[in-house]
Amino acid sequence: MAITGFELLWQAAPQLAAGAGRTLAIASGAILLASVLGLAYGIGRSLRRPWLDLLLRSYLELFRAIPVLVWLYLGFFGLPLLLGIDLPAFWCAVLVLGLWGATEIGEVVRGALASLPSGQREAGLAIGLDTAQLYRWVLLPQGLKRLTPGVINVHTRIIKTSSLTVLIGVVDVTKVSQQIIERTYESVTLYGFLFVFFFLLCYPLSCASRALERRWNHT
Repeated sequence: MAITGFELLWQAAPQLAAGAGRTLAIASGAILLASVLGLAYGIGRSLRRPWLDLLLRSYLELFRAIPVLVWLYLGFFGLPLLLGIDLPAFWCAVLVLGLWGATEIGEVVRGALASLPSGQREAGLAIGLDTAQLYRWVLLPQGLKRLTPGVINVHTRIIKTSSLTVLIGVVDVTKVSQQIIERTYESVTLYGFLFVFFFLLCYPLSCASRALERRWNHT
């Protein structure tokens, strides 16, 4: 008797769950790293210091000019050859996706801060706030509404891009599905599962981003 798609998914559930957990771990680590570095990048770009702006723009252009997949290969295969640093595939994936995501989030933060009225910065400095206090108490709280939807969109892109890590040997949910397909030839069932898995991860975030944008545009 031929096995049905649902029976196959049930039998493969432990493997798929382990792969899904690895995908979530990579995406979560990369999102955390990207958010922290992206915030620092955005603030750095808004400080209007020529040397720092040149450094950060060079970092941005490197990640814009070179595809994420190439960075994954460089991190996994290049670091051991060039620097003798042998990163496990999992941590290489987190690092590369985090550094790439930081440029995207950083530009969102920079744009949000640049869109604030210049009088806010001048007023904060006039009352004696130092740079750290100015960003903490004046600029970042006001920029939060403007940057949150864009940052959420970058988070969804990081989740979707995490599927590329299969190409450096990460046994994530995509790799597990491919292994099952090679054994069973049930490609429709497994690719259908991947579609649903990534949809359920990303669609709620996209909805939240649009809802926040609509809400804050009317406040």
